[in-house]
Amino acid sequence: MTTTSAPAWLRSPDDVNALLPQLWPATVRRRPSDGVLTVAGLDIRDLAGEYGTPAYLVDEADFRARARAFHDAFAAVGADVAYAGKAFLCTEVARWVGADGLGLDVCTGGELAVAQRAGFPAERLTLHGNNKSSAELDRALVAGVGRIVLDSADEIVRLAHLCERRGIRARVLIRVTTGVQAATHDYIATAHEDQKFGFSLTGGDAAEAIRRIRALPGLELVGLHSHVGSQIFDPGGFEVAARRLLGLVRAVADEHGDEPLPHLCLGGGFGIAYTSQDTPRPPAELAAAMAAAIAAGCAELELPVPRLSVEPGRAIAGPSTFTLYEVGTVKDAGGRRYVAVGRRDERQHQGGAVRRCLLGHPRLPPIDRRSSTGPGGRQALRIRRRAGQGRVPARRHRRGRSTRGAGHRRLLPLAGQQLQPRPATAGGSGAGRAGPGYRAPGDRGGPAPARRLVLALRPRRSHGAGSGCGPCLGTRSPRPGRDR
Repeated sequence: MTTTSAPAWLRSPDDVNALLPQLWPATVRRRPSDGVLTVAGLDIRDLAGEYGTPAYLVDEADFRARARAFHDAFAAVGADVAYAGKAFLCTEVARWVGADGLGLDVCTGGELAVAQRAGFPAERLTLHGNNKSSAELDRALVAGVGRIVLDSADEIVRLAHLCERRGIRARVLIRVTTGVQAATHDYIATAHEDQKFGFSLTGGDAAEAIRRIRALPGLELVGLHSHVGSQIFDPGGFEVAARRLLGLVRAVADEHGDEPLPHLCLGGGFGIAYTSQDTPRPPAELAAAMAAAIAAGCAELELPVPRLSVEPGRAIAGPSTFTLYEVGTVKDAGGRRYVAVGRRDERQHQGGAVRRCLLGHPRLPPIDRRSSTGPGGRQALRIRRRAGQGRVPARRHRRGRSTRGAGHRRLLPLAGQQLQPRPATAGGSGAGRAGPGYRAPGDRGGPAPARRLVLALRPRRSHGAGSGCGPCLGTRSPRPGRDR
């Protein structure tokens, strides 16, 4: 079998089977006696046996600790935090976020329905999305969503018409494309000029959008929003975006003779670890850098300091969540070892970058290069490793994939319509019933009755053309009484 060295920038670990703490939830351990992985004290083999595979495992303690760390760090500088639901959302996660004092960003009618099902306070919701339908906007108005981020001229007209029809005045922000070239991959940079999101700052579109909104009695412009990209490790991009947004705030105040806009949202995209060389910034450091940049910009432009808000998603859900698979087949071909996991329909809805690790396998001769595939024959992700203490998977071995990223929304647009979620509880109490996709008699979405250590979410099997599956048919609103 051909050997392939790791990239020069990636340091080879002393023990390739060791769990890197930055890649896994805080409660994940490898049991010394047999090497089996445990999460929150639960054996993953037991979880696989009870819930089936693949299963998403969410460590509640780790998830909530990360959410609280962001909340506390930014509260210390007078800023707000909203969890970006597109990273991972179900009713139980929405309850955690609400209980820990964060706001919640939703970007589809299905995500809004999840938030409502969880009893999340509507005034702490923000509706995002670059292609919001009239039905989604109308639902947000009826629900009393706190803020709506407008992304296009069409949405301005659409929302203004709905507000006039319902006699409602909506609080809105506009998403501004600041032209910042963030230090990330081109495919996940979202503030440069040539992309689908927001109104261009340099082209004058943002200023024109503000003029249009001010002329519409049904819309109240309360601030500006920007998002520079994803996997951002250097806060410099946020600082540049903040200064450019403040420049627009100053220009708007001077043109219209009004008080400066009171809110400034710098989005999310905070980087997380996908390799041993990634070094995410702690929330306190991010908060201090962003607050300092805004304070300096306001002093220079003689502006009052606006209320800052940010929207972490991946930085909270990513390290807290991993996917448990069962290895189906192992095959050597062309100098590579192919490991097939999952089924076609379960893999085709996967979104976001992930890392993988082989768990609990007997020690066999080391492997140097491995490719992972689904059953459909398309290579999904190749992992190269130096020769060393590798563990070769065998059929029916369990496999974990750490670090979930943004994109779970593709799998969970209605959070329960195509999932069969059941939480793994401490001691097994209530397992299989009180999950985020299950409504007990008399339940109206209040706090969960029992504290869960791990959520196990299992995708359903294939969706037919007439099944009403969100990913198959596109985003739509759930049907009352049917889409739970």
